[in-house]
Amino acid sequence: MCRDLESSPILEREDQLLADDAQLEAEPDTGPEMAGPMRTCALTRTERPVEEMVRFVAGPDRVIVADLARRLPGRGVWVELSRVRLEQAARRNVFARSLKRPVTVAPDLVARIEALLVKRVVNGLSLANKAGLVVQGFAQVDAALEGGQVACVLHGSDGAVGGREKIDRKFKAINESRGQAGFVVTELTIEQMSLAIGRSNVVHAALISGGAATRLLDEAKRLKRFCASPDASPMAF
Repeated sequence: MCRDLESSPILEREDQLLADDAQLEAEPDTGPEMAGPMRTCALTRTERPVEEMVRFVAGPDRVIVADLARRLPGRGVWVELSRVRLEQAARRNVFARSLKRPVTVAPDLVARIEALLVKRVVNGLSLANKAGLVVQGFAQVDAALEGGQVACVLHGSDGAVGGREKIDRKFKAINESRGQAGFVVTELTIEQMSLAIGRSNVVHAALISGGAATRLLDEAKRLKRFCASPDASPMAF
């Protein structure tokens, strides 16, 4: 599971980091890297869909910045969305070699990326909850599964394993009977889930299919891919 960054000062610096991103003044990127859905990892030299990658650019101060939204100007360096791969890229001077100039990589770059990914999932869960697409509590999640409209289930990473396994077995059985794959989110803590939903001690939740569910699923898959070992599937089962 992902490390708990809820109390980390990294989250407190996120707004400043995003503000710094918006001030990048490099030339617009109009090269072939922006032309298609596949990108080449600067570390492994393998091609992957953009959803499985992180784009980086160098700011005017030559500091490497993660462009999670893929909107910042400048020549990009793409690395596989994996904590292991990103740590390797930082250690092996991949960014400077790819950009062909000296750059600075902050020692907490990978931790910053994790904090940003977590916050995007928390924000997505909050929006889905406001849209009425989230139910929370063991009994409520169990009832929602019976209704057959659950897009994914979420469990606090620091919650008891027993209740999680009961929900997951039922979710898996329902999806297998329909020839579908189920998605389970276990990368948020109970505190982070509670913050997103606006209630205390949220251990289990379910996301009902709907418009706001798509964003949360996309962000959750990216966070799960970051936390997993390289080449692992983001699907729980």
